[in-house]
Amino acid sequence: MARVLVVDDAAFMRKMVTDALTGGGHEIVGEAGNGVEAVARYQELRPDVMTLDITMPEKDGIAALKEIIAIDPSAKVIMCSALGQESKVLESIKLGAKDFVVKPFKPDRVQGAVTKALG
Repeated sequence: MARVLVVDDAAFMRKMVTDALTGGGHEIVGEAGNGVEAVARYQELRPDVMTLDITMPEKDGIAALKEIIAIDPSAKVIMCSALGQESKVLESIKLGAKDFVVKPFKPDRVQGAVTKALG
């Protein structure tokens, strides 16, 4: 199972992602609440996979994704977004994200995205 970093500015959403993934046997190695923290925690923890919210304060998920891919081109990042952000989702996939999950989500969708990212 994967070591996962969960990034979202909403604590309840981090909890939902965490519960979905631990329910699937994955280990949550850390959390972050904005893009600046996300980049720092990625470098510190080197998770197998990370979930990354698109809309966050200080640095959005797209900017954080660009930095993370620059640091580690093999990073496995799953973007999370609300409905209506299709252009940002497409941009993130072009930048190297492995998958995306639309909020609100079902736990098996998040687990499936992690499985897909691990390839």
